[in-house]
Amino acid sequence: MIFNPQAECMDRAGLRRLQGERLSDAARRAYENVPFYRKKFDEHGVKPQDIRRIEDVGKLPFTTKEDFRDTYPFGLFAVPLRDIVRVQASSGTTGKPTVVGYTKEDIEIWSEAIARTLGCGGGAAEDVLQVAYGYGLFTGGLGLHYGGEKLGATVIPMSGGNTKKQIMLMQDFGTTLLACTPSYSLQIAEEAAADGVDLRKLKTGYFGAEPWSETMRGQIEHRLPLKAIDIYGLSEVIGPGVSSECLEQDGLHVFEDHFFPEIIDPNTGEPVGPGQKGELVFTCLTKRSTPLIRYRTRDVSSLNEAPCPCRRTSRRMARITGRTDDMLIIRGVNVFPSQIEHVLMDIEHVEPHYVIVVDKTGALDELEIKVEVSEHLFSDEVRKLEALRQRIAGEMRSVLGVSTRITLVEPKTIERGLGKAKRVIDRRELK
Repeated sequence: MIFNPQAECMDRAGLRRLQGERLSDAARRAYENVPFYRKKFDEHGVKPQDIRRIEDVGKLPFTTKEDFRDTYPFGLFAVPLRDIVRVQASSGTTGKPTVVGYTKEDIEIWSEAIARTLGCGGGAAEDVLQVAYGYGLFTGGLGLHYGGEKLGATVIPMSGGNTKKQIMLMQDFGTTLLACTPSYSLQIAEEAAADGVDLRKLKTGYFGAEPWSETMRGQIEHRLPLKAIDIYGLSEVIGPGVSSECLEQDGLHVFEDHFFPEIIDPNTGEPVGPGQKGELVFTCLTKRSTPLIRYRTRDVSSLNEAPCPCRRTSRRMARITGRTDDMLIIRGVNVFPSQIEHVLMDIEHVEPHYVIVVDKTGALDELEIKVEVSEHLFSDEVRKLEALRQRIAGEMRSVLGVSTRITLVEPKTIERGLGKAKRVIDRRELK
């Protein structure tokens, strides 16, 4: 199912021309309507008329999350508030939230991007989409909702939580498409299995809003009868709908006619070579409310230019492997939470629920990983549990290069989140 074949299957030369035209327009609108960008362009020594082709994107300055906070709440808007029909925001867990606005045209662009996303996973007008992302200021719920309606699907605006009711509605309404965080999908699977519920009508799950690994995908597809599709977005750009895997599950198609991607070296800001890993950067080519210029996402990815069997011609970004700002430094060694998940998901009898506890209060940094184990093993003899603990510790030491304290805990004792899973906590938060 390709929702918009003309846009999604456009030849690369035509797409580059279109991107160049839209970039030129976005740069002009940013300069003329956003004092922040006018000042930044001038400091950078660039004028809108210097931007004629998509290759000129490198002449433009970067935008960061701090810029959103410095101009809070509406300082990056390029249109008057009377033209803004909706305001949404990030969670703001590390300070003021990043506020984003949408014009009517932006809502239409966003809806189409999500309709394309649903189509990438085989979704069609005949499907029943259950949205179990949270509604409210978070972009997940309303984004998937409007996109589902744009596709023509039947939308169930369930929001997050109330898992037993989620499962009841899946059965009663014949849900075929599920949209939620990957960690919450496992909670649904866990409760459905405990109650002996068969969710065989499900065919596709659209999972995003938090990092998840290929091994976690295997867990989800083993426990739920669906194809697990990775979707990507961030509120600063538009919300979910920036890119999506297709049924090939080999990278996420970026909807490049609206969002232009780059990969840069996070230390120098310079572009890296094709296929190389680096920090993902996006420019909004069509967004009216906020013509976002070269936004540094801090997400680590790469871009694949090879043709995809699905016939979509856009470049595909690799699954996010970490963030440049979530790296933990433990006794001088760089550790990414995604590395820890990758190790855990490859070990038998380990549940996909864990918490990383960082302790920097003593003379040496300490890293504790609390891991749920399967009910079958936890009820078994102590000797087997100790063997599992030692195996996990050995694998972690081999992959991470540092020793960790492994604590095995009973099934269902690690808190399940309704939204994004909180994987890393500071020891001081537990006091």
